[in-house]
Amino acid sequence: MTTARTSAYFVCGGKYHDMDFARAEILKLLLEHEHIRTRVAENYDDLDALTASDFLVTYTVDVLPDEAGAARLREYVASGKRWLALHGTNSVLRYIKGKGWDAPRSSPVFMQTLGSQFVAHPPIAPYLVEPTEPEHPLVSGIEPFSADDELYLSELHPPVRVLLHTRFNGDAPGFVEHDWHDDAPRPVMYLKQVGAGEVLYLTLGHARGRYDMLPLMKEYPHVERGSWKSPAFYELLRRGLRWAAGL
Repeated sequence: MTTARTSAYFVCGGKYHDMDFARAEILKLLLEHEHIRTRVAENYDDLDALTASDFLVTYTVDVLPDEAGAARLREYVASGKRWLALHGTNSVLRYIKGKGWDAPRSSPVFMQTLGSQFVAHPPIAPYLVEPTEPEHPLVSGIEPFSADDELYLSELHPPVRVLLHTRFNGDAPGFVEHDWHDDAPRPVMYLKQVGAGEVLYLTLGHARGRYDMLPLMKEYPHVERGSWKSPAFYELLRRGLRWAAGL
């Protein structure tokens, strides 16, 4: 039986991350499904093309639509569409001299649709990711694994259904909101219902090359590949893409 052609819209762009690497890896996974045809953009500017697609995938950092665009994006998902949001999609970054990185609450509709807004992360170090709902098809059979990644500390916009979580109780130096001294589980992967549609958010996926911190520094001292080194992460990506495409 031939599977009907499905259209994906993939937004990949932004700051301080190796977008070339992430774009190539995600496109490889999309190409595993010959019936999925993908249109790629760096931002949300072409909302006519985006809303004509069957599903949305995003890997961005500090890239957002304006509020009118965010409302239209919410309507798109609420109509019954699916959105696989990865890593920094929920980030807004502003540097305040003498205080550090801030997360202004300047895009409420966008963040409420996503279900969270990035606020801070501690220094990159391995942390344990555990299934919250081990029987859910998106994470079934995924054993607890170590992620050498940015551990996202986010402001949640519930209700969200957490599928994977980690724990962190401590400080996030370099961020305005740096105090995270509590025992609350930190969502790593969750579902957010939006009308008849749904968002699947996976916070993993940090990647940085030598020239991705321009103009803050001429050359970053080493290449970071985060969870892209983990087979479990690729399995989660494959499942997320199949989910988004309705397979």
